[in-house]
Amino acid sequence: MDLILWVVLGAVAGWIASMIMKTNESQGLMGDVILGIIGAFVGGMIFNFFGAGGASGFNLYSLIVAIIGSMILIYLGRMMFRARV
Repeated sequence: MDLILWVVLGAVAGWIASMIMKTNESQGLMGDVILGIIGAFVGGMIFNFFGAGGASGFNLYSLIVAIIGSMILIYLGRMMFRARV
């Protein structure tokens, strides 16, 4: 059951981050889910580095951590693909 909750949290976080960063049209649903799950991991590592708690469960704080991590991943992806062109 926890895995399903993390996928739902990742999907919501990835979707919100893609809406904020204006990449919603180019990613699709699976991209949002994958981005949100990886973003939760990245956001948790960044928050832990600065002394705050990472994604700790299925709550609003974890959603915010995942959104911030997803936004960072979108930004890094833009920088990588922009450098190639």
